Amino acid sequence: RFLIGEDPLNIEYIWDMMWRSSINYGRKGLTIQAISAIDLALWDCAGKLRNEPVYKLVGGKTKNGLPCYATCYNPLAAKNLGFKGAKFPLPYGPADGDHGLIKNIQRIKDIRFSVGDDFPLMIDCYMSLTVPYTLKLLELIQPYNIKWLEEALPPDQYNGYSQIKKENRTTCLLTCGEHEYTRWGFKLLLDNYCVDILQPDVTWAGGLTECRRIVALASAYDIPIVPHGSSIYSYHLQYAFPNLPMSEFLLLSPNGDSISPIFGQLFHDEPLPINGWITLDTYKPGFGVTLNKTNLFRPYFNQNRTK
Repeated sequence: RFLIGEDPLNIEYIWDMMWRSSINYGRKGLTIQAISAIDLALWDCAGKLRNEPVYKLVGGKTKNGLPCYATCYNPLAAKNLGFKGAKFPLPYGPADGDHGLIKNIQRIKDIRFSVGDDFPLMIDCYMSLTVPYTLKLLELIQPYNIKWLEEALPPDQYNGYSQIKKENRTTCLLTCGEHEYTRWGFKLLLDNYCVDILQPDVTWAGGLTECRRIVALASAYDIPIVPHGSSIYSYHLQYAFPNLPMSEFLLLSPNGDSISPIFGQLFHDEPLPINGWITLDTYKPGFGVTLNKTNLFRPYFNQNRTK
């Protein structure tokens, strides 16, 4: 009801209306994710109406291509596919005690040996650790040259993230933000000195409209942004701003050893990395992809829809 009859090019106004109308129940989570989806559709519409790629609408091109790291279970496969680094999960957490910690370190050691000394490696903890466990882990992984440790704590533990960053005596960077929402959530992370790198998901955190604000906010703190993997939506944001140096690509193939579209069969022409690089077609308007309409259906019937 907030969208019907509105000019789709009034993107800022529509975002503000959606945000304010749902603020009492939707400051984080599913509501913001829904706003994000609508916002991205509006930017795609604007690009197609103006026959320009979205990145040209929000600032133009700051780079000719995006280096990609792969999120996967097997970093050696990612290296063989040409990616510029790899991020992998750990199988054990605090509940597994010292025995689990030893197994985690052994896995890290084995992966480092398999890819060599110079290939960038990152670890994804997916909100599963505690402050003491994270500090111990940071100490033990020092010999293996880990680039960053990601999302060690649940997203609302700002004090915990701040403590880890303050007590971190290693060169391993600390990252989070995949499950944070809107500029206000990211301002908390910045004001409390929680991170070295922010990782908003453009399809969750408020869409392109809000992520532009998050990017500007982070630049004032000299904090780079590496968005959580959201394919074309983050690619266009990264093309348009200089403080987004690299991209995440999720290896979702069954064996994790081949490249397949992040959005599956949703688009006919989702761009894929070649030798670890994403390049956007400057002649494709909007986000540069074509929706595959096979088997699509409207989830509800709109009684007010004009026939």
